[in-house]
Amino acid sequence: MPKHTLFVCKSCHHSSAKRPENPPFDGTILLDQVKTLCTEKFSDNEIEIQPVGCLWACSHGCVVAASHPEKTTYLFVNLPPEKSPAALLDFMQLYIKSPKGTVVWKQIPELLQSAIFAQIPSILIDENFS
Repeated sequence: MPKHTLFVCKSCHHSSAKRPENPPFDGTILLDQVKTLCTEKFSDNEIEIQPVGCLWACSHGCVVAASHPEKTTYLFVNLPPEKSPAALLDFMQLYIKSPKGTVVWKQIPELLQSAIFAQIPSILIDENFS
C-alpha cells in the first residue's frame, strides 16, 4: 500500500535576505522540524517525509508537496520554517483521511491557505474530476 508523502525541499531559503552560502538552509530547518513533529503525530507506516534536493520553485521560499499516487497533490510555497511544521502535519492528517485527497478549504490550516500554489490531480484520473 502506497504511503502518503510529504516532499520537503531542503535547499529552499525563505527569508528575503541573501541565501546563505553554507547550510543549514531554511528548507533543511523546516525538514528537521517536520521530521521531529511527525514522530509525535503519526505512526511509522502513515506518512513518509521525503527530502528533495530542489522542487524548482526557488523564488517562492520554502516549498513542500503533499502527495499520494491515488490522490490530489498539493504544492505549498513561501512557508516560514519556524511556523509551518505543525500546520503541515495538521493538513496531512486531513489529507490522509480524505479518500481522494481533497481537503475542505475551511479545514486547511490558515497558515497554509495562502501558501497553496497548486492542486494537481492524481495520475489515476477520476471520471467525475475531468
